[in-house]
Amino acid sequence: MLTLVMSVFVVRLLQVQAVDASAYAAKAAVNRWVTHEVTADRGTITDRSGVDLATTVDAYDITADPYLFTPAQAKVNDAPQQAAQLLAPIVGGDATKIAQQLATPNSRYQIIAQQQSPQAWNQIQDLKSTLAAKGPNANVLAGIFHVPHSKRVYPAGDLAAGVVGFVNSQGQGAGGLESMLDKELAGKNGKIRYAQSDGRQVPTAGSQEQPAVPGTDVQLTLDRDIQWAAQSAITKQVQKSKADRGYVIVQDPRTGQVLAMADAPGFNPNDLTHADPASLGNAAMQDAYEPGSVSKLMSMSAIIDTGAATPTTRVTVPGTLPRADRIFHDDVDHGTWYLTLNGVLAKSSNIGTIEASGQLGKTQPQANQVLYDYLRKFGIGQPTGIGFPGETPGILAKPQKWNASQQYTIPFGQGLSVNALQATSVYSTIANGGVRVEPSLIRGTTGPDGRFVPAAAPKKTRVVSAQTARTVSQMLESVVGSEQGTGINARIDGYRVAGKTGTANRVDPLTGRYKGYTSSFLGFAPADKPRVTISCVIQNPTKGSYFGGDICGPVFKQVMQFALKSLGVPPSGAPAPKLPVTWNPSDPATNDKKVG
Repeated sequence: MLTLVMSVFVVRLLQVQAVDASAYAAKAAVNRWVTHEVTADRGTITDRSGVDLATTVDAYDITADPYLFTPAQAKVNDAPQQAAQLLAPIVGGDATKIAQQLATPNSRYQIIAQQQSPQAWNQIQDLKSTLAAKGPNANVLAGIFHVPHSKRVYPAGDLAAGVVGFVNSQGQGAGGLESMLDKELAGKNGKIRYAQSDGRQVPTAGSQEQPAVPGTDVQLTLDRDIQWAAQSAITKQVQKSKADRGYVIVQDPRTGQVLAMADAPGFNPNDLTHADPASLGNAAMQDAYEPGSVSKLMSMSAIIDTGAATPTTRVTVPGTLPRADRIFHDDVDHGTWYLTLNGVLAKSSNIGTIEASGQLGKTQPQANQVLYDYLRKFGIGQPTGIGFPGETPGILAKPQKWNASQQYTIPFGQGLSVNALQATSVYSTIANGGVRVEPSLIRGTTGPDGRFVPAAAPKKTRVVSAQTARTVSQMLESVVGSEQGTGINARIDGYRVAGKTGTANRVDPLTGRYKGYTSSFLGFAPADKPRVTISCVIQNPTKGSYFGGDICGPVFKQVMQFALKSLGVPPSGAPAPKLPVTWNPSDPATNDKKVG
């Protein structure tokens, strides 16, 4: 009998260890070895001083192996339902949905909840330990695992949210720079394979790991403090004017670097569920609008640069001007004005601008072509070079396609469209001595090796001569400094300010028809040694004044004062030149040119 019993044991051992060894090993491996993806740490986005604007914190994805919840493995028939009732309150999920996931047939991997806090996973671990202590068949959470993950957070909340952007539930960039630089920020995920028993890793069994490669850190050109000042100012004015939206851009004209880009209303990327979908973009880059009178800077630059006129050229400006199929007016009714070219800009006369722009060529088509060429050199009708998601290049038709009225409206900023950064760059070009420096938002990057790599040098283009830039800058000072100018609300004690107001008819994006106004003020300071360019644009103000000088001038002043102080810019060292605004028709004839 003993020999017979031992013979049975020997036969069984031969079957298990020799004949069917591979089959039993495969069955054991099904339950023992698990493979998980290790998510790479996403790169951090900071301002120019290294202050975090977007970063990551420890989090876990709660996962499950539905095979371990089958009756054969869990030893109970309702393991998915029991486990779901325990998990739902912890992960904030729906118990019915979780139970369905745990009961998914022919599946070995389900994500129950994403980006859970370490505290949530600790609760689940405590439950697993308590259930395991009750017996081998009592742990209905044995098939629950965790994958170390990361959660994207934005420490500054809504500050620069339109620029920084946001990630989706999968941790992928879905807006702003998070989307534009997703590949660089995301890094490369790794993998880990380890043995487990009863839902726990077996330390002595070893593991195989392919390390994740962390993402690249990105340092922006934005200055957090100036960004805050810009965002606060534009938010208050948009609310006060009951406007659709508004934006402020602050740029260093010497380098092209954007120091602030603020939208209002904005959103908090930490809480997208309560965000207005219409506010999730970056309107300063994505809105195409007709700039209005701020565009006269380009017309005046072309006129001065070609020698067609000088700041003291006399322009006779009638109260109305019939051209093509329209009769043109200025923003206020008036009789005949006797303005210098400088006065045309200071008083923002549409009629005077039409007359002066006509001097760009011997014929109107020739004048149109010259103006178009200058607009293109200023960057109108083409991308800024930043490559921001959804950026509009604006609209600038070729002069051969300008209709009868367009050839007279484009010189004063109607009939073409721009985005706010394009308009800001125009003023920075004049502030930088006539050289356009391609705008930039990225100062540099730091890779996994810890080495900081500065961004490539921006492209530079000579648009107008240095002398033309100085002359036009002085004309812009008359807009702010002259009592007859439209920009007196932008004056700053101790600093020479050059700028221009704008109040344009606005195209309603919903109907495609003119409705309301686009109000703006653009300028730079100190005018004698420019360090900062600022633009303010407000769309469709419906309460109080809608003139750019009235509602954007004060915003410009507030942000400029803060920026100059923050950057430690000293006051102007010399008084502004006093260019004449008007001329007296009864004065003796001079050698000054006359227009009109």
